[in-house]
Amino acid sequence: MDKKESDVLVIGELNMDLIFSGVESFPELGKEKIARGMNLTLGSSSAIFAANIARLGVNLEFCGMIGNDEFKGEIVETLQEYGVDTSLIKFSDQFKTGLTVIIQQPEDRAMITYPGAMEKFSLADIPDHAFQQARHMHVSSLFLQPALKNDLFAIIDKAKSNGMSVSIDPQWDPDEKWDLDVMKLLQNIDFFLPNEAEFLHLTASETVEGGVQKLKNTSGGAVIIKRGINGATFLSDGDSDTIPTFINEHPVDAVGAGDSFDAGFIYRFLRGDALRECVQFANLTGAVSTTQAGGTTAITSLEEVLSIAKNTFSTNQFNDITR
Repeated sequence: MDKKESDVLVIGELNMDLIFSGVESFPELGKEKIARGMNLTLGSSSAIFAANIARLGVNLEFCGMIGNDEFKGEIVETLQEYGVDTSLIKFSDQFKTGLTVIIQQPEDRAMITYPGAMEKFSLADIPDHAFQQARHMHVSSLFLQPALKNDLFAIIDKAKSNGMSVSIDPQWDPDEKWDLDVMKLLQNIDFFLPNEAEFLHLTASETVEGGVQKLKNTSGGAVIIKRGINGATFLSDGDSDTIPTFINEHPVDAVGAGDSFDAGFIYRFLRGDALRECVQFANLTGAVSTTQAGGTTAITSLEEVLSIAKNTFSTNQFNDITR
């Protein structure tokens, strides 16, 4: 096979995030709350992943759809500033760009999303040549993109037929139906990257351990469960383990921490590292993300990640985690 032009093809949603911080409590009907901080920035799981893995030094292309509206220029220019190839992004005259309003608390958040164009984005909007140019495909936020979700296995098949490895981060289901065939999915992809709450819903389990037991005999891709301050649990070839994380004693916010985890994981996978090393480094990039507001401000380069690792977090528990 000819050498691919890029490392990663990101297929997913694009939207703006309006983040309110410094809010003492979440909103209540009939009452007004005051936010002490406000930030309008590029959002979406897929975009945060793309921005952060690009700044780790990975070449990538982004394929998604946004409205031909006032947010178009800012989204494209911001991605390009991060080093992301935006030539595969489609602009819609019919649908608006999505917007998420985030009410941020120190260790949690509430969100309201207007899906807009990302709700209509499907396989028909992805050119065939997109699957021929990259080594790896990452897809995120399945439940926010119902048209894409309906085409998911056809998209995976196109990627696999072109020699690509595949990772999927399902993200939260706003309808809480969790109608995703995880067993079938694992048989067709390389990495499944839910957080703990998503994993419990998708496996109809009360505990991570219980969910892992249900999947232990499923052949196929590895499952990596993001568990916040409890680290990450992985399941691969019937074996499972939990890797402790780095604790940020003074987190600014957790926006994009899971996407930053994904970026660190796929970065190390593309280097050819073992699964455990990929998870260890992913824990680090997830923790680094919490040192700044928003999901794309903390990880400015690989060198900065390593600097924070050495100066802020203890890395003695892992061998060569920052190499």
